[in-house]
Amino acid sequence: MGVLRVLSDEEITERLAGLPGWERKGDEITRTYQIRYHAAVAAIVTIADRSRRIQHHADLDLRIDHLRASITTHDAGHRLTAADFELAHRIDAIVSAHQALPLD
Repeated sequence: MGVLRVLSDEEITERLAGLPGWERKGDEITRTYQIRYHAAVAAIVTIADRSRRIQHHADLDLRIDHLRASITTHDAGHRLTAADFELAHRIDAIVSAHQALPLD
């Protein structure tokens, strides 16, 4: 992924404003989606494929009726970088395409 610049608190707050439903929890951003189990499995496969292509991944937690995504940049010492917010936008689009309803 190249050299990664850790974002400041102000930059993180600014970028979160453009990602409704996402919130900061320490040094990661998270979002929970209400989604049927099989649709979530399909979304996870797509997320995994896109993540492999960009060499950046989220931690995904699948439950019977929801999917939780957590993102941080491991290569930046588990801190937040621009790559995390780019991945969050991609995940939103993927989950939306699988007809999920966000738990906001």
